[in-house]
Amino acid sequence: MLKTILSISGKPGLYKLISKGKNMLIVESMSVDKKRVPVYGNEKVISLGDIAMYTEDAEVPLKKVLISIKEKENGGLASIDVKKAKAEELRDYLSLILPKFDRDRVYVTDIKKLISWYNILVTNGITDFDAEEKAQNDAE
Repeated sequence: MLKTILSISGKPGLYKLISKGKNMLIVESMSVDKKRVPVYGNEKVISLGDIAMYTEDAEVPLKKVLISIKEKENGGLASIDVKKAKAEELRDYLSLILPKFDRDRVYVTDIKKLISWYNILVTNGITDFDAEEKAQNDAE
Protein backbone atom coordinates (compact mmCIF):
# COMPACT_ATOMS: atom_id res chain seq x y z
CA MET A 1 0.00 0.00 0.00
CA LEU A 2 2.80 2.44 0.83
CA LYS A 3 4.27 2.02 -2.68
CA THR A 4 1.28 3.88 -4.17
CA ILE A 5 1.33 6.68 -1.59
CA LEU A 6 3.54 9.53 -2.74
CA SER A 7 5.20 12.61 -1.32
CA ILE A 8 5.76 15.39 -3.84
CA SER A 9 8.44 17.97 -3.15
CA GLY A 10 6.98 21.45 -2.84
CA LYS A 11 3.41 20.21 -2.31
CA PRO A 12 1.96 19.66 1.16
CA GLY A 13 0.46 16.37 2.28
CA LEU A 14 0.41 12.98 0.62
CA TYR A 15 -0.94 11.79 -2.73
CA LYS A 16 -2.31 8.49 -3.97
CA LEU A 17 -1.11 7.26 -7.37
CA ILE A 18 -4.10 6.92 -9.69
CA SER A 19 -2.59 6.44 -13.14
CA LYS A 20 0.64 6.64 -15.12
CA GLY A 21 0.79 8.63 -18.35
CA LYS A 22 3.52 8.99 -20.95
CA ASN A 23 5.46 11.77 -19.22
CA MET A 24 3.43 12.22 -16.06
CA LEU A 25 1.59 10.64 -13.16
CA ILE A 26 -2.00 11.34 -12.18
CA VAL A 27 -2.27 11.61 -8.41
CA GLU A 28 -5.11 12.28 -5.99
CA SER A 29 -4.64 14.39 -2.90
CA MET A 30 -5.26 12.54 0.37
CA SER A 31 -6.55 15.74 1.96
CA VAL A 32 -10.23 16.58 2.29
CA ASP A 33 -10.65 17.89 -1.28
CA LYS A 34 -9.42 14.65 -3.02
CA LYS A 35 -8.28 16.80 -5.95
CA ARG A 36 -6.60 15.01 -8.88
CA VAL A 37 -3.56 16.66 -10.44
CA PRO A 38 -0.87 15.73 -12.95
CA VAL A 39 2.72 15.38 -11.76
CA TYR A 40 5.46 15.78 -14.35
CA GLY A 41 8.96 14.32 -14.58
CA ASN A 42 10.67 17.49 -13.38
CA GLU A 43 8.98 17.25 -9.95
CA LYS A 44 10.62 15.24 -7.18
CA VAL A 45 8.27 12.39 -6.27
CA ILE A 46 9.03 9.66 -3.75
CA SER A 47 7.01 6.66 -2.67
CA LEU A 48 6.56 6.13 1.07
CA GLY A 49 7.63 2.53 0.48
CA ASP A 50 11.11 3.79 -0.49
CA ILE A 51 11.70 5.98 2.58
CA ALA A 52 13.75 4.91 5.61
CA MET A 53 14.72 6.61 8.87
CA TYR A 54 18.29 6.79 10.12
CA THR A 55 19.22 4.97 13.31
CA GLU A 56 22.62 4.66 14.97
CA ASP A 57 23.39 1.34 13.30
CA ALA A 58 21.14 1.03 10.21
CA GLU A 59 18.22 2.47 8.30
CA VAL A 60 14.72 1.41 9.33
CA PRO A 61 12.03 1.28 6.61
CA LEU A 62 9.25 3.82 7.07
CA LYS A 63 6.61 1.10 7.29
CA LYS A 64 8.25 -0.29 10.46
CA VAL A 65 8.28 3.18 12.02
CA LEU A 66 4.60 3.66 11.09
CA ILE A 67 3.75 0.27 12.62
CA SER A 68 5.51 1.34 15.84
CA ILE A 69 3.49 4.57 15.96
CA LYS A 70 0.29 2.59 15.34
CA GLU A 71 1.11 0.25 18.23
CA LYS A 72 1.92 3.16 20.55
CA GLU A 73 -1.27 5.02 19.61
CA ASN A 74 -3.47 1.89 19.52
CA GLY A 75 -4.37 2.57 15.88
CA GLY A 76 -5.56 6.12 16.52
CA LEU A 77 -4.16 9.51 15.58
CA ALA A 78 -0.82 10.60 17.05
CA SER A 79 -1.15 11.98 20.57
CA ILE A 80 1.30 14.82 19.92
CA ASP A 81 0.37 18.04 18.09
CA VAL A 82 3.17 18.76 15.61
CA LYS A 83 2.24 22.45 15.34
CA LYS A 84 2.40 23.14 19.08
CA ALA A 85 5.11 20.70 20.20
CA LYS A 86 8.60 21.94 20.95
CA ALA A 87 11.64 20.36 19.28
CA GLU A 88 12.65 18.37 22.38
CA GLU A 89 9.08 17.02 22.81
CA LEU A 90 9.16 15.78 19.21
CA ARG A 91 12.54 14.09 19.74
CA ASP A 92 11.26 12.47 22.95
CA TYR A 93 8.17 11.19 21.11
CA LEU A 94 10.30 9.67 18.33
CA SER A 95 12.64 8.09 20.90
CA LEU A 96 9.62 6.19 22.29
CA ILE A 97 8.90 4.85 18.81
CA LEU A 98 12.42 4.46 17.43
CA PRO A 99 14.78 4.42 20.45
CA LYS A 100 18.05 4.41 18.50
CA PHE A 101 17.19 7.09 15.93
CA ASP A 102 20.17 9.14 14.80
CA ARG A 103 19.77 12.53 16.49
CA ASP A 104 22.29 14.12 14.11
CA ARG A 105 20.68 13.04 10.84
CA VAL A 106 16.95 13.01 11.75
CA TYR A 107 15.84 16.63 11.92
CA VAL A 108 12.83 18.05 13.76
CA THR A 109 11.20 18.77 10.38
CA ASP A 110 11.54 15.06 9.53
CA ILE A 111 9.78 14.11 12.77
CA LYS A 112 6.98 16.60 12.08
CA LYS A 113 6.57 15.21 8.57
CA LEU A 114 6.52 11.62 9.86
CA ILE A 115 3.80 12.35 12.41
CA SER A 116 1.68 14.36 9.97
CA TRP A 117 2.00 11.59 7.34
CA TYR A 118 0.92 9.02 9.93
CA ASN A 119 -2.13 11.14 10.79
CA ILE A 120 -3.03 11.55 7.10
CA LEU A 121 -2.80 7.80 6.52
CA VAL A 122 -4.92 6.96 9.59
CA THR A 123 -7.50 9.62 8.65
CA ASN A 124 -7.78 8.01 5.20
CA GLY A 125 -8.27 4.54 6.71
CA ILE A 126 -4.82 3.25 5.74
CA THR A 127 -3.54 1.43 8.80
CA ASP A 128 -2.24 -1.86 7.39
CA PHE A 129 1.30 -0.64 6.70
CA ASP A 130 2.56 -4.19 6.17
CA ALA A 131 0.05 -5.10 3.41
CA GLU A 132 2.53 -5.55 0.53
CA GLU A 133 4.84 -7.77 2.54
CA LYS A 134 1.94 -10.01 3.60
CA ALA A 135 0.71 -10.25 -0.01
CA GLN A 136 4.20 -11.21 -1.23
CA ASN A 137 4.57 -13.85 1.48
CA ASP A 138 1.13 -15.30 0.61
CA ALA A 139 2.09 -15.46 -3.09
CA GLU A 140 5.27 -17.41 -2.32
